[in-house]
Amino acid sequence: MTSSKRLIVGISGASGIIYAVRLLELLQETDVETHLVVSRAGEITRAHELEMDTKELHNLASVSYSINDVGAAISSGSFRTMGMVILPCSMKTLAEIATGVTSNLLTRAADVVLKERRRLVLMVRETPLHAIHLKNMLSVTECGGIIMPPVPAFYTMPESIDQMVTNTVCRVLDLFDIDVNQMKRWEGISNQ
Repeated sequence: MTSSKRLIVGISGASGIIYAVRLLELLQETDVETHLVVSRAGEITRAHELEMDTKELHNLASVSYSINDVGAAISSGSFRTMGMVILPCSMKTLAEIATGVTSNLLTRAADVVLKERRRLVLMVRETPLHAIHLKNMLSVTECGGIIMPPVPAFYTMPESIDQMVTNTVCRVLDLFDIDVNQMKRWEGISNQ
């Protein structure tokens, strides 16, 4: 496929892997080709948070890579993509990206996305935050990345956790101009 409708999806070891699963599920109904890479800690989190094995997770993506495959297609800027989202993004992964360290395919792919001036969205998962976390977020932002913590929109009156997850993931997809028609959007306050 020579289309640039490719999105790299990264999963690191922070809590919240359900966001990545939902994003991959929603993108299966589109023409976007997904390229998945999961860190070792992400696999550990998957085992704790989901009733889904590694194969099931990887089967949600169009293409899946080993974390050690630093020669993969997504490690090169000549492989055209829309960009990359890492959800959830651990503070370790954030720190590697912020400092240009590329110790595995996940952080290498993120570094490539930044150098190619493509969209990089990091759904950082940590609280509370200390100054190093904040400085790393600022550093990534100054390089063109977008920091997007998974903050639920209660004005949508969600009736379930799944609705909150879906709404947040749809906001992520909005950043790539992908609309999957699954989000309740704000239309203003009625004066009636």
